[in-house]
Amino acid sequence: MRITISQIKEMKRKGERIPMLTAYDYPTAKLVEESGVPMILVGDSLGQVVLGYPSTVQVTMEDMLHHTKAVVRGTQRALIVGDMPFMSYQPDISTALRNAGRFLQEAGAQAVKLEGGVTAAETVSQIVEWGIPVMGHIGLTPQSVNQLGGYKVQGRTPEAAARLIRDAQALQEAGAFAIVLESVPTPLSRLITERLSIPTIGIGAGLYCDGQVQVLHDMMGLFTDFIPKHAKRYAEMAQVFQEALGAYVREVREEEFPTEKESFTMDESVLAELATL
Repeated sequence: MRITISQIKEMKRKGERIPMLTAYDYPTAKLVEESGVPMILVGDSLGQVVLGYPSTVQVTMEDMLHHTKAVVRGTQRALIVGDMPFMSYQPDISTALRNAGRFLQEAGAQAVKLEGGVTAAETVSQIVEWGIPVMGHIGLTPQSVNQLGGYKVQGRTPEAAARLIRDAQALQEAGAFAIVLESVPTPLSRLITERLSIPTIGIGAGLYCDGQVQVLHDMMGLFTDFIPKHAKRYAEMAQVFQEALGAYVREVREEEFPTEKESFTMDESVLAELATL
């Protein structure tokens, strides 16, 4: 049985930290779940780390549904959150409801995530009203990177900090079961976390959030185009790949692969019969 949003909220009440990771395909989803992660985000970050887009803005609903289905197939227990891509919920509430429903009905996710605070609160409220759990996302919202002027820390001025507090409160009142805080100064994220009854999930928001989320390809060293400041490298898998692939290329060229171990044999009598043809 999968973990529920009630269990996620109960983790905050108990003071139990919530580890969350992204996954975008079947094999990595299996590995992430086996690590004990209770919640997996199929993030629109796949646009950059998997599909090679310059930003998340180019990601489509079809991209997201395709990858969410694979993650759901690779898991049994983790709560799967599908990230609603750019323009899948912004035009109007009808569009938002339809696309949020597709994540659950077609892809098998248990919840959706969308960006925005006060401006998104009514949309969140309507989606939740129709029985679809919603995770909010404020601070640095990558889909709005052009408006924000780049990937910058948010909430450093009194006005900006107050706006983020209002955003968080509006999302909680709208019925969000948790909120991602991205690139928010640690003291501010701590204040928001203390004021909310629902969990905060930090990414570049310091130690005091109720949970943390990281992009798998960043923490495992699989994505090498750039390293975000908030990402800790737990492994350098790109180097492992390069060494292994280099060894394969060398062995093929030098006729060291395949060996008998990787090859198949046939009955000598069959071979002798073929010689007479």
